[in-house]
Amino acid sequence: MSERTVYDVAVIGCGPAGLSAAINVKVRNRTVVVLGTEVCSPPLNKAPRIENYLGFPGVAGAELRDNFVEHTTSMGIEIKRDKVDAILPEDDGFMITTREEVIRAQTVVMATGIPYRPRLRGEAEFLGRGLSYCATCDGPLYRDKDIAIIAHSTEAEVEANYMAEICRQVFYLPLYDGMANLEPEIKVIEGKPTRVIGDNTVTELHLGEERLKVDGVFIVGAETPPESLFPGLKMDNNHIAVDRNMQTSIPGLYAGGDCTGPPYQVAKSVGEGQIAGLNAAKLVVAKRSKRKPK
Repeated sequence: MSERTVYDVAVIGCGPAGLSAAINVKVRNRTVVVLGTEVCSPPLNKAPRIENYLGFPGVAGAELRDNFVEHTTSMGIEIKRDKVDAILPEDDGFMITTREEVIRAQTVVMATGIPYRPRLRGEAEFLGRGLSYCATCDGPLYRDKDIAIIAHSTEAEVEANYMAEICRQVFYLPLYDGMANLEPEIKVIEGKPTRVIGDNTVTELHLGEERLKVDGVFIVGAETPPESLFPGLKMDNNHIAVDRNMQTSIPGLYAGGDCTGPPYQVAKSVGEGQIAGLNAAKLVVAKRSKRKPK
């Protein structure tokens, strides 16, 4: 497209939600561009095995991600590997600035995932090799093993209780106040985790001088609000607030996937991406016909 071309929909993020949104926009015969990272959805790409995505039992995360990307590109959808710096409103749409160019679109779908930044030494190195951000996703791999959950919010209590049903020992490290609903067999550890170490996979979690021998480490509830891509965007407990149509507080700006809140599951992201994409495409048609979508 030329420099003056305005896309019908721009999708920010190329994970499951973003690609689902883009595909559904394309099916509705609207123009769409996807802006994403070099590796779409690193957490999914590193997931060793996914058991709860309908129709793909036991699929590797990398395989599922590759299928998503192949499906998208086979439809002629463009994925630009570029970081978005800001989204600004215009008279009839949005201006999206990146490091490389300025893109304009009538509507935008944000599917930015959880912008979690590694805080532990060894965290990035062992992601997918004994370290995960979702216990309910990867938990079955740790049946009858010892694991540690680094908990940044009460959300982690649900995952810890689930893991206690299948693991030999669950160590729980609460990094928040107000812990309340843990099963009695879970061992609560006070202290600040500093490092994950191991060989090919995780073997230890360090807390200062103390060392926990574990087979896996889960970091749960560490999500933070998305970067200030759009000033004034309404948030809900560090997530983008949306209605049932995945519409945000900004007219014409939709969101879907992990950035809208838990559960952080592939199926949920794909579904929300579909809803956001369909409604973004519907709004484009309504704008052109000068009427509201039904």
